[in-house]
Amino acid sequence: MSKALFVLLLGLVAAGVHAAELDRTPLEAVTVDGERVRLFPNGRWEYVDAAKAAAAQQKAAAYPENQTRPEGAQGGLFGVGRTVMPGDKEYNRGSLNPKLR
Repeated sequence: MSKALFVLLLGLVAAGVHAAELDRTPLEAVTVDGERVRLFPNGRWEYVDAAKAAAAQQKAAAYPENQTRPEGAQGGLFGVGRTVMPGDKEYNRGSLNPKLR
């Protein structure tokens, strides 16, 4: 039993080392319409042309599913509820319980 556990752990360590060595540089490709794009390993893509990339990013920002809470905000559970921005008097106020203040 201990040999099997050792082999399993050795396999997990080797997989972690292999994953750290993966090449994560984006690939350049051409769409069916002839547009040059960059394909990222996480599935994201963008235009190579900076003007087209900026126009596409501006158009994507208009969609409600892309309007998420900012990274520094607090609150909001699974997209529901109020989010509190840094600088607001309610930001990081702690517990409302007077015994814990």
